Amino acid sequence: MTLAMPSLSLAQGPALAPFKDDLFAYPGILSTGDGGAYTVVDYREMRDINGRDQIPERRVQGKYVSTGVRGVQQDLVLKTDAGDVRHFAVGTQKGAKLIVIYLHGQGGSRKQGVDDFTFGGNFNRVKNLMAENGGLYLSPDFPDFGDKGTSQIAALIAHYAEASPGAPVFVACGSMGGALCWKLAGDKTVAPRLSGLLLLGSLWDESFFTSAAFKRKVPVFFGQGSHDTVFPVENQEAFFRSISAKSPGYPTRFVRFETGTHGTPIRMTDWRGVLNWMLSLKQ
Repeated sequence: MTLAMPSLSLAQGPALAPFKDDLFAYPGILSTGDGGAYTVVDYREMRDINGRDQIPERRVQGKYVSTGVRGVQQDLVLKTDAGDVRHFAVGTQKGAKLIVIYLHGQGGSRKQGVDDFTFGGNFNRVKNLMAENGGLYLSPDFPDFGDKGTSQIAALIAHYAEASPGAPVFVACGSMGGALCWKLAGDKTVAPRLSGLLLLGSLWDESFFTSAAFKRKVPVFFGQGSHDTVFPVENQEAFFRSISAKSPGYPTRFVRFETGTHGTPIRMTDWRGVLNWMLSLKQ
């Protein structure tokens, strides 16, 4: 059993064309709740890592990736008032239809977000989704998860958003990178541009409730492993439900990967499904 995202009509907004959807579909749904906003996905390490990877956690089987996308991938440096920002850019750098940014966690780097073979090939998938749909994917370095890092990412977003006027901007944050997601939500220069936040095995932050992004009802997606020992799933689920409690009807979704650990959401989250849902909400 797989979870199929509803197809989008042109009246609802643009939808990303498929890319290896059969391979990246959720393997099974154990339960749903909260009017469909909360989903428990069947995750099994033996199937979803050992059965998927040629070398477990290091190299996915070749059928999951298409490395031709490297032809539109560049390793760049953007000079900003907040400092130089090393980053990878994949796809259309000017006039992009949408922009997706991945912010790594503690100990990571810009290279994590463009590694074609780790995390089950899921980064290769988002790269190809952007390249094939006229979008832009960015994976930057940043100095910290505080104010300086926020300033640099805000400058990166401003630069590329200005080169692609009107393009919706989606920021995905893995693990500790979520600290930047929440800070960006409150940044007066970034919040007006945001069209969605994706928290992947990440943390919660009560400051979101006073942010400009919250007031704008910027969609939020949470992916969390039920066996995450870094950020307990119960805490993130409670935060997810508190959003709806404070703002009924707020566009938010939660996918719990049953038995999954800290890195599972980065491996298993359906990029196309989440982004199509967020695009369908864009006015």
